[in-house]
Amino acid sequence: MEFEIKAKDGAFACEVIIDEDNGRYMLRNADTTGEFFNDPVQLKEWIKNNWHANRFEDPNKYQQLMNELETYS
Repeated sequence: MEFEIKAKDGAFACEVIIDEDNGRYMLRNADTTGEFFNDPVQLKEWIKNNWHANRFEDPNKYQQLMNELETYS
């Protein structure tokens, strides 16, 4: 899964990548910093704790991302 979402405070879109075939679980913030995780559950928890719908230009896309992440438990 690859997902992009545009934050209000950055020139670049935030990006979430879950690549189970290659063991890549990462995200990129609007300021181009990134985070790497050991599994999709850790990535999902980090997003829940650090990103919020009002941070993004389209809060519905944030909800869409969270819905997609629910498949990973």
